[in-house]
Parts: sequence; structure tokens; C-alpha cells
Amino acid sequence: MSDENAAPPNPDGTDAAGAPMMTVNAQYVKDLSFENPNAPASLSQQGGEPNVQIAIDVNADQIADKSFEVSLTLRAEGTAGEDALFIVEIVYAGIFTLGEVPDEYVPPMLYIEAPRQLFPFARAIIADAVRDAGFAPLLLDPIDFNGLYMNQLRQKQAQEGGAAQGEA
Repeated sequence: MSDENAAPPNPDGTDAAGAPMMTVNAQYVKDLSFENPNAPASLSQQGGEPNVQIAIDVNADQIADKSFEVSLTLRAEGTAGEDALFIVEIVYAGIFTLGEVPDEYVPPMLYIEAPRQLFPFARAIIADAVRDAGFAPLLLDPIDFNGLYMNQLRQKQAQEGGAAQGEA
């Protein structure tokens, strides 16, 4: 159980003693895939901007006492009308070690702060892959990982609330 009087983390990511609360040990491409299913026809059909659908997922797995592998998955599908132009997917991961962090801060650090560290690198790789395949670079807007995390918590609470009502 965490100490109810624990001080919140400092805005610079350190605890009250100035020790880092999270260290990035490594970052790496875990998986990268690019498909151009209708090439070469898709390369000659580029009249305007494609319709692009983006999917985002974040996973965290504990790999040691205070170390976690956090994986950010970004998948983008570009289409022009009914025709698929490209499908690109990256799983970009990092190994993060947490300092003396109160238990209630662990999930936000893993699902908000860690993906914020990973996103710029994954975004650059996706932009390069799409550009290198003959399309305009796909420049993803920054992602609100805090909002995604809060939506996930609300959905989980709603599911648990529905399950509890079904048991009553």
C-alpha cells in the first residue's frame, strides 16, 4: 500500500529528493511493416490527400523488479476512395526503470509518460517509411496519451460497473 502522504512528482520528473522517477534504458523498433497492396497503380493514383485511419495501442509488461517494457503500436491505413494505398504499422518499444514511485503513479507513468517519450521516434519512422514508399510523408499530430488513458479507465470502470450490476 502506498503512503497517503507521498509527495506528488515534480514537473521535471524527479521525486522530492531530486532522483529521477523514470529512466529510459533503451528504445527500439520491435516490429515494422509496410504494405503497398496495389502498387504500382496506387503510386499513379495520387490525385489528392489520402484518407488515413490511425490506430494506437500502448502495452506495458514488467520485465524486472522496477523495469518495464512499454510498447507503442501505431497503425495507419491510407486509402483513396475504395482503393488501399498503404498500410504501415510499427511497434516501437522502450525499457523503462522506475525509481521510488508510489504505486498510484506507476500506471500513469507507464501509459502516459513512457509513450510520450516513444512517440516522436515512432512518428519519424512512420513518416520516413511512407515517404520512402513513394507517398507524401505521413505526419502524425501529437497524441493526447493522458486523454487516451483516462478514456480507457472510464471504459474499464463502466464494464466493471455493468458486471457488478449483473451480479446483483
